[in-house]
Amino acid sequence: MQPARSLILFTTLSGLGFGLLVWLGVDPTPPTGWVALVFFALAFLLALGGLAASSRHLHRPERALRAFTQWRTSWLSREAWAAALALAVMGLHGLLLVLDIVLLPLGWLGALLSLATVTTTAMIYASLRTVPRWHHWSTPALFLGLALTGGALLSGRVPVASGLLLVIGALQLWVWWDGDRRFARSGTTLATATGLGEAGTPRALFPPHTGDNYLLHEMVHVVGRRHAMKLRVIALLLMVLVPLGMLQLPMPHVFGLLALVSHVAGVLVSRWLFFAEAEHVVGLYYGRR
Repeated sequence: MQPARSLILFTTLSGLGFGLLVWLGVDPTPPTGWVALVFFALAFLLALGGLAASSRHLHRPERALRAFTQWRTSWLSREAWAAALALAVMGLHGLLLVLDIVLLPLGWLGALLSLATVTTTAMIYASLRTVPRWHHWSTPALFLGLALTGGALLSGRVPVASGLLLVIGALQLWVWWDGDRRFARSGTTLATATGLGEAGTPRALFPPHTGDNYLLHEMVHVVGRRHAMKLRVIALLLMVLVPLGMLQLPMPHVFGLLALVSHVAGVLVSRWLFFAEAEHVVGLYYGRR
């Protein structure tokens, strides 16, 4: 798939924002006053910034509100509703905390809605049978893991963040290893698509189009295996290993901030690969595998 910058920013920033909201919601001793204002402002800035970035990928952004009408069949619509409810509940929770009013059940509800928002975002991709690499339970697991890890780093939960970094590193390695085999396991070929498998192995004599088109621009992107391997190493180093090492050093405020910056940079690289390596079955018709 084409790794659009708007979608990379959207999934990264919104994941960080809603991940931070989760930890703020479940905190048994949440911050209050000005400290709460800073944390909630940061979370809302990231969440809303990510959602705003996603609108740049729409051909008709002015029609974005129509997404709310398709909640019965569309994960995008469910994401819109979950995000709106999560931000509304956590906005009220944050306002009460700024006023030194602690209502923990409200925070728990907001945390659940924030988790639901990240899940619905992931399901937009996991529901696509035409992209075998995404059509798997590990896609929402990875999205949730990264959101919780980023939120833990943002909220200064060093022991929790350290444990989550190990978990997310192992999960990411497995997702890459298993994801490389999912297209073959899906059994999708030109023979199955055309129903001509019994007659032999079909092949295209000419490409379907002589020039560029929407499908090639949006659905087909070829990344070299060697190039992808280098980016995987960079992503793992920045996303997991460097932050994990920095969290063990003294001066947690300084090295904690550097760990967060490194982690976010690694997630951006990982998310680029998430889109670039995802092969849509339509690529078979263009010989782009």
